[in-house]
Amino acid sequence: NQWKPLDSDTVKDAVTFGENGFYQKYNSTELAASFPDDSLGTAFIPTESLSVNYLVVAGGGGGGDTRGGGGGAGGMLSGTGLAVTASNYPITVGGGGAGSTQSIDPGSNGGDSVFSTLTSIGGGGGAGSASGGQATNGGSGGGGTVDYAPSHGTGTSGQGNDGGTGAADPDYGAGGGGGKGAVGTNGSTTVGGNGGVGESNSITGSAVFYAGGGGGGLYTTGTPGSGGNGGGGDGKWDAVGGAGTANTGGGGGGGGHNGTVGFDGGAGGSGVVIISYISTSAKATGGTITSYTSGDDTYQVHTFTSSIATPRHTITANGDVT
Repeated sequence: NQWKPLDSDTVKDAVTFGENGFYQKYNSTELAASFPDDSLGTAFIPTESLSVNYLVVAGGGGGGDTRGGGGGAGGMLSGTGLAVTASNYPITVGGGGAGSTQSIDPGSNGGDSVFSTLTSIGGGGGAGSASGGQATNGGSGGGGTVDYAPSHGTGTSGQGNDGGTGAADPDYGAGGGGGKGAVGTNGSTTVGGNGGVGESNSITGSAVFYAGGGGGGLYTTGTPGSGGNGGGGDGKWDAVGGAGTANTGGGGGGGGHNGTVGFDGGAGGSGVVIISYISTSAKATGGTITSYTSGDDTYQVHTFTSSIATPRHTITANGDVT
């Protein structure tokens, strides 16, 4: 008069569990010892010593409002032959700066990007005209506004260039933001200053321009500045300034003024960190991994477009855990 369970292997061999049936094996009554929450940070983690090529682009600065100056491009550092060891190299990818508004002046600087000992400085914000605020310094400098003193922001040596100034008359064009490859141009009575162009880099296997400045905004009549090649946002006269392109470090364009109302500056584009090395297989983890060939060499390319950590849950088992 007892229930006597069969051996588990016999049960699985002898019993049909049905269309919606199932079998669960238990050989421990304890719960798992722990389920701690932590995160897998954004990092480049070589499994051996390597010589790497790198591109570190910071976030672009936001454009100025109300016929404001273009945002400066994010700072850009690139090079070859950087020695890394089997270690953990945290990666920071700078976000784009916010465009200025009628009450926040000037545009915000972009965020810095960091890899190993390298720090690229965020692009400077473009000056707006809400209170005559000046363009800010950064990797590249933001463009000057048309109101008050039309000065520009200054770029960081080796990382970017200066912005352009605005026209002296408060009703005309603002200066373009500086780019990695060139300064932003000055505004005039009929033209907003163009953003400085970016610089070409082939770390991904093809030539791509990074870090162009935003174009300057304009008051009604004439031509607003264009964003510099490399992700810079266009300036406007009847709309919010164009946003810098994501993952290029492009500066935001200056907002316009249509004769009745003013418009906000465009946001800067976020930065990017790219690391490559010669190998026929990945010798590191982190980022999005691709490969390309150049001559007889195969390169592994790790691209980081975000610094957001990936959540994970670690299970420590007392019994069988799948």
